[in-house]
Amino acid sequence: MKDMNKIKVVPLEFLLELQENEEDFKLVEALTEKAYNMGHLPGAMFMPINRVEELAPLHLSKDDKIVVYCTGYTCHASTRVSRKLMDMGYENVFEFKAGKAGWKKAGFKMVGEIK
Repeated sequence: MKDMNKIKVVPLEFLLELQENEEDFKLVEALTEKAYNMGHLPGAMFMPINRVEELAPLHLSKDDKIVVYCTGYTCHASTRVSRKLMDMGYENVFEFKAGKAGWKKAGFKMVGEIK
């Protein structure tokens, strides 16, 4: 497998560094709209695997830095969406594997979350 096809898994600190430095990046939640509406990371858009081909060209540019996440380490939706984006020619794709669980465990709030 070529390096360009390898999924780059990144820690929470990578995401925080992008935010802190106000870097231009796209945050993608690899879950359904329903799951997204129940709580998502600030600034994220939803893009479930069955809608990647439809939504990616509308919201992402091929040169965007893209960080994909889902519910946490045991969820594979972010891996599938990351792989699909790379197959479509998006080259700067990163997977935040800790996802929503890691975000909340670190003490950060989600948008739209019902307590």
